Amino acid sequence: MANQEKEEPGAGARISLAHGSGGTLMHELIEDTLLSRIGNPVLNDLDDSAVLPDLLGRALEGGRVALTTDSFVVQPLFFPGGDIGKLAVCGTVNDLAMKGALPAYLTLGLIAEEGLPLSDLERALSSLGRTAESAGVRVAAGDTKVVERGAVGGLMLNTAGLGVVPAGRNLGAGNVREGDVVIVSGMIGDHETAILLAREELKVSESIESDCAPLHSLAETVLGACPETRMMRDPTRGGLATTLCEIASSSGLGVTVDEARVPVRESVASVCDILGFDPIYMANEGKAVIVAPPDGAEPIMKALRGHELGRDAALIGEVGGRPGVHMRTRVGGLRPIVMLEGVQLPRIC
Repeated sequence: MANQEKEEPGAGARISLAHGSGGTLMHELIEDTLLSRIGNPVLNDLDDSAVLPDLLGRALEGGRVALTTDSFVVQPLFFPGGDIGKLAVCGTVNDLAMKGALPAYLTLGLIAEEGLPLSDLERALSSLGRTAESAGVRVAAGDTKVVERGAVGGLMLNTAGLGVVPAGRNLGAGNVREGDVVIVSGMIGDHETAILLAREELKVSESIESDCAPLHSLAETVLGACPETRMMRDPTRGGLATTLCEIASSSGLGVTVDEARVPVRESVASVCDILGFDPIYMANEGKAVIVAPPDGAEPIMKALRGHELGRDAALIGEVGGRPGVHMRTRVGGLRPIVMLEGVQLPRIC
C-alpha cells in the first residue's frame, strides 16, 4: 500500500477538517494544491520561517524595510473583475506601494471551511499565484487551517507584505502643504458596487467589474514623474471620502474637492442612486489618491494617463480652505464631507 499511486481528488472533492490536522491530507493539500499554484524557491522549502537575505541587503543599501498586514473576508469569493485570491495580493501590494515601497514578499494565512469545494480553493490560489507573479512578489511563508462548516463563509485569507522603500523616499501626511493638489487615479466606487451586485444577484444593463489591481507600477510612474509627491493612499473601505478625511486629519489642513471633477462611472452612479449609496464612500481596490505640490500636477497627470490604470485620472481639488474636507457641489454650494460612520456594506474586502 505504501507504494500505491495516489488517487486524484474527484471533481466534487471538498475540504474536510482532516485537511487541517497536520497529517497526510494536509501535506497533500499543501503540496498538490498550494505549491502547484503559488510555489517558488523560497516557499518550496516548507520551513517554519523563511530567510530573505536579498531583502535585508536591499535595505542596507540605504533603503528601509516596509511591513504591512491585512485580512480578506470578501463575500462572494468570486466576483466580476476579481476574487479573494487576487484581492489578497492586490490589497497587500497596494498598502506597500502607497508608501513608496517596492513590494517583494508576502506571507499567506489560509483559513478554509469544512465543505469548501476543492475546486474553489484551487481557483482562488491560481488567481493569487498569477497576480503575485504579475506584481513581482513571492509568497515566502504560509499557514493552513480548517475550521468547522459555517464558521468563515468558505475561505478567509490573511497576509503580511514586505518591501523596501528606496533611499530618499518619505511619503506621508506630514509632508502635505497648503496649496498642494489632490489627484485620484481613476473612476471611483467600482469595487464595492461590483461586490454589492454580485452578492445580491442584481442585474444592471451595463456590467460593472471590480477595479481590483496591483498599484506598484502606477505608484512608480507617479514618483518618476514627480519625486516630490507628498503622499499616496488607496481609498479602500470608506472610499474616497474617508481617505480625504484621513488626509485632512493627519496633516491638520483642510481639503477642498470639486464634485464635478470626481470621476464616477455612470452605471456606478445609477446603482448608488437607486440603493441610496454615495459613490464617494464606495470602496475601491485599484485606485490611488495622490497629494503633490502644484507644479507636480501636470507631469503626474500626463504620466497617469499614459498608464493602463490611470487613463481616467482626474485632478479633483486642493489642500486648503476650511478645516476638514469640503466638496464644491455642482450647484455652487460647499458640502462638508465626514468620515464614514457605521457599516455601509460588510465583507467587501
